[in-house]
Amino acid sequence: MKIKLLITLLLTFGLLAACSEMNPHPMDMSLAVQNAESKADHEALAKHYEEAAKEMQSKVEEHKKLLSQYQSKSYLYGRQAQDLKMHCQRLIDVYEKAAEENLNMANMHHQM
Repeated sequence: MKIKLLITLLLTFGLLAACSEMNPHPMDMSLAVQNAESKADHEALAKHYEEAAKEMQSKVEEHKKLLSQYQSKSYLYGRQAQDLKMHCQRLIDVYEKAAEENLNMANMHHQM
């Protein structure tokens, strides 16, 4: 009984640690946007948004590979295959939208 509880706790904390954001914003974005006055400030913000867009695009590629795996070998995943495919497709859509929004923000700051 105690071993099952310990294993459950370890798995739960492991899952929570895996889901936590490993790379939080290096700066307070709302404060940085409010205080941006010079061309250098806006270029720094644009660079930040471009890097965020690249990170989102890499996640898109990662999930596209997973989706391909789920589609080509769905028999390995049994009843969960359809859920996994839908989950991956949703994440692809979300990350693509996030990349697009980050690029839009970068372009706005380049123009300022």
